[in-house]
Amino acid sequence: MKTTHVVHHAQADITYDVHGSAPGRPLLMIGQPMDASGFRALAALFADRTVVTYDPRGMGRSLRHDGRVDSSPEVQAGDVHAVIEAVGGPVDLFASSGGAVTALALVAAYPDDVVTLVAHEPPLIDLLPDAEAARRASQVVQNTYAAKGWGHGMAAFITLTSWQGEYTDAYFAQPAPDPAMFGMPATDDGTREDPLLSDRGAAIRDYRPDVKALAAAPTRVVIAVGEESRATFTGRTADGTAAFLGQEAVVFPSHHGGFLDGEFGWAGQPEAFAAKLREVLGT
Repeated sequence: MKTTHVVHHAQADITYDVHGSAPGRPLLMIGQPMDASGFRALAALFADRTVVTYDPRGMGRSLRHDGRVDSSPEVQAGDVHAVIEAVGGPVDLFASSGGAVTALALVAAYPDDVVTLVAHEPPLIDLLPDAEAARRASQVVQNTYAAKGWGHGMAAFITLTSWQGEYTDAYFAQPAPDPAMFGMPATDDGTREDPLLSDRGAAIRDYRPDVKALAAAPTRVVIAVGEESRATFTGRTADGTAAFLGQEAVVFPSHHGGFLDGEFGWAGQPEAFAAKLREVLGT
């Protein structure tokens, strides 16, 4: 059974879901810009635990009242902290992509909230050996989206995230991808609000983990990387984050969306992914 709740405060109304009512420590699952709907398949594979999912500020059902459109890891960490307080934490936390960045900020600021954090492929651009080139490639995506709209911007994003290895001259010499190659429209609908393609998520990519705070926290922090995405942008940022924290990334099945079942058009291996997550969590 799933129940839906809202944490109200002056800046935002944060909506979260509680799946089940099993005894023991809750398992919180978060993403960015993915909202709670992205964890449907994975949550269903943890029926023996109380699973909590949420919509980040300004996304899905979580309405913001602060007049801003950007996504700050520190601000979102405060929102997640409020959810953890509401469900009676501490929790175990699985966090993916930008959600993993929020989770690192959460543990640094609220060290007693999380027992074990599994941070799956945080896209921290400055932790890449080719950070300058990666930043240039990321800017191409933003510029393309700003100039031509969603279809062209998403095609550029897929090109960015599927590239194997460092961003070399060969990468930048490629012709601009045709959206039709990926089944996307070339027409421009005029909107420029996509958090993935615009500059709204810049603070997520630019975040630098507080190593001292993370080391001082009682939280066990595990950086996870997909076996299929190891050489891609987010796989390399995962390895870079792990090295920055003095550890090696733990390899999980599948890719950046390895816990998805295909509902969003990008099927992973959710059963195998859940089994690995259980192993890492020790449950």
